[in-house]
Order: sequence, then C-alpha cells, then structure tokens
Amino acid sequence: MLRILHLDDVLVAIDKPPGLLVHRTQLDAQEELAALQLLRDQLGRPVWPVHRLDKGTSGVLLFALDAGTASAIGQAFERGEPTKRYLALVRGWPAEDAGHIDHPLARDPEKPSAGQPLLDALTRWRCLARMEWPLQTDPRFASSRFALMELRPESGRRHQIRRHLKHIAHPIVGDATHGKGPLNRAVAAHLGLQRLWLHALELTLIHPATGRPLTLHAEPGPDWQPLLGDLGVA
Repeated sequence: MLRILHLDDVLVAIDKPPGLLVHRTQLDAQEELAALQLLRDQLGRPVWPVHRLDKGTSGVLLFALDAGTASAIGQAFERGEPTKRYLALVRGWPAEDAGHIDHPLARDPEKPSAGQPLLDALTRWRCLARMEWPLQTDPRFASSRFALMELRPESGRRHQIRRHLKHIAHPIVGDATHGKGPLNRAVAAHLGLQRLWLHALELTLIHPATGRPLTLHAEPGPDWQPLLGDLGVA
C-alpha cells in the first residue's frame, strides 16, 4: 500500500518509496511495478501523473484524478509555477553555505548533449550539514567528506538536480549515472543501504479547484534519520 499524503476530489499525492517507477517504461522494461498502477489499484479509479520523480528518488509525487486537472497542472509545471524542495546527500563539502547553479541543460539526458538545444536551468541550494566518514576510496585520503543539501529547482529539466550537482562536482551519493561507483559502494556498505540519496521534501502549487496554495510534505524516511540527527529538517 502506498502512503497517501493528500486526497481530494481532483488530486492525490503519495510518498513514493525509492526504487519505484512513476510509470512503466521501455527504459526499465524488466521492472513491472510502478506507482501509477499501484495507486490506481489502491484507489480503484484511474489516475494521471502530473510530474516526474526518478526511480531512485523518494518523496512527494502528485497525481490528478481526471484528465482536465492533469492538463491544467501540467501546464502550471510547464510555466514553472509550482515550487519544489529536495534533500540530498552529496560528495564533498561545498565551499559556501548557500548558492545557486545557473547552468543550461540539454533537453534529453539520455542522448549526447552535442547537437541538442540547451535549455535554461536554475537550482538554488543550501548546505545543511557537513560530515566526514572513515571511508577510503582514494589512496590519497584516509576519509571521505559528504554534505547534506537542501535544493530548490526553479526550472523542471529532466534529471536537473542530479545533473546540476554533478556540474559543481558534488554528485548525489548513490547516483550510478553521475556519481562515482567506488564511493557509492563504500557508502552503501557504511550505511547498510544502497539507494539514490535524493528525497522530494515538499511541493507547493495552486490548487486547480480552490485557487488556494496547497503544500504537500513528505518527511524523510527512516533511512535518512542517521544522517539528519538533530538538524530538524522539515
């Protein structure tokens, strides 16, 4: 059973677990389970996804309960109106406590960037904590540094947060595409869990029926607790 964060006449939001597809895709053809089908069966009615989360990302995922609502919210996302907040564990210590990444991205990350149009993309970030663990993945260093970061993407490019953090040399831990395999494996062994350490904390949008702001929040799961400690991330 999926954990439902919000349900009304036109919208339903869930707390997506890591490792679950939003919908079935030929890019991951061997995976049979997907949030869309599970939620449809759980509610006993059709649902329409209105935005994406990567398979490895956990947290707030919103669906519409009719095609008209799905279209309206999809257009709002296209205009960049909803605001999103994420939590990530990244490699290394950012030099500053906060900043932004203004770096255009190719439309399709599955294809070579050369020849593709570059689209404006902006992500604001804040460093919540810095930590150092006794993990040696580079013979030059006896330990490895990590940071917890809050991220607010102001555009909605595909894999934007993952690509932007790679661009500033702080890839998300557990990112098999943009990170470092030896480091990912060392952290998985250290924490006893292998996953993409990216969580969709919050989504705020204008409700299409009431016209009022709606904020959806998913607390980080138990796997995050050893990392969060007393930070009070909310």
